[in-house]
Amino acid sequence: MFTVLGLLALAVVGTGIVWIGSRWLEDAAAKLAGAYGIPSVVHGAIIAAVGSSTPELMSVLLSATRGEFELGVGAIVGSAVFNLLVIPGIAVVIGSGIETNRDLVYKEALFYMLAVATLLLTFSLAVIYYPIDVANGRISGEVTRALALVPIVLYVLYVFTQYLDASESGTVPDEGIDLARSWGRFLVGLVLIVVGVEGLVRAAVGLGDAFGTPSFLWGMTIVAAGSSLPDAFVSITASQSGRPTVSIANVLGSNTFDLLVAIPVGILVAGSLSIRFDHVVPMMAFLVVATVIFFTISRTKMFLSRREGWLLLVLYGGFVAWLITESVGLTRVLPT
Repeated sequence: MFTVLGLLALAVVGTGIVWIGSRWLEDAAAKLAGAYGIPSVVHGAIIAAVGSSTPELMSVLLSATRGEFELGVGAIVGSAVFNLLVIPGIAVVIGSGIETNRDLVYKEALFYMLAVATLLLTFSLAVIYYPIDVANGRISGEVTRALALVPIVLYVLYVFTQYLDASESGTVPDEGIDLARSWGRFLVGLVLIVVGVEGLVRAAVGLGDAFGTPSFLWGMTIVAAGSSLPDAFVSITASQSGRPTVSIANVLGSNTFDLLVAIPVGILVAGSLSIRFDHVVPMMAFLVVATVIFFTISRTKMFLSRREGWLLLVLYGGFVAWLITESVGLTRVLPT
C-alpha cells in the first residue's frame, strides 16, 4: 500500500513539474510565434503543438531507454484520446462554445485522420513483413527503422503545407519581443518537462509491477493525462482568451506530431519496436472512434456546443472505465 501511495505521489509531483515547465514553454512559444509573424492556425498546429507535445516525446524516449517501449506507445495513444475528448470538452463546458472553420475541419482534422491511418498501416506492415513470436499464436511484429520513416515523411509533408500557409498569410512580425529571453524560457521549460516526465514514467512502470498489469495500461492513463497538461493549458487558455482557432489547432497538431514523430523517433533511437497487434488494434480502434466523433461534431454548424462538450467528456469517462476493467481483470480485450 505504501509503495502504491509513493508511486501515486511521484506521479503527482511529476505532473506538477510538467505543468510548471509547460507554462514556461507555452508562454515562450506564443511570443516566438509573434516575433516571427506566424499566423494563428500555424502557431497552434506547429509551434504550440510541438512544444506542448514535448512531454509525450520524452515519455517515448525515456520508455525506450528503460525497455518499456509499449508504455510510451500507450502514453501516446492515451494522450491522443485525452486531447481529442477532454481538452475540447472542458474548453467548451467552461466557456460558451468554440467556433471552428473550414481550415481546421478540412485540413487539420483530415490530416490528423490520415496520421492515425498511417501509424496503423505502419504497425500492420511490421506484422506482415517482420512477424515475431508466431509459435505462441500471437500476432506480433517488429517495427524497424525503415518503417519508422514512413510516418516521419508524412509529417514533413504536413510541415510543408503549414509553411506554405504561413508564407501566404502576410502576418506582420512583432519586433518588440526579446528573442533571447523567449528562447531561454523555452529551453528551461523543456528541461523541467523532461524531469517531470521521468517521474511519470517511473510511476507508471512501478504501478504496473505493483498491480501485475501491463505497464502500457498505466501509460494510457497516468502518463497520458500528466503529459497532456501542456496541451490542456494551451487550448483552454487560448479558448478563454478568444483564440479558439489556436485551441483546436493545438489539439489536432499535437496529436499529429505525437503519432507521426514521437513514436517513430523513439523507434529510431531504440533501433526497433516489437508490437503485439492484439494490443495495438483495440487502442487504435478507440482512437479512430474518438477521431470520427470529434470530426463530426466539429463539422456540424462549424461550432462546438456545451452539449457536444459534455458528450466528449462522457466518452472519455467510458474510455477510462474500460481501462480500469482491463487493469482489474473484468475484461480481456487487451490480452496480458
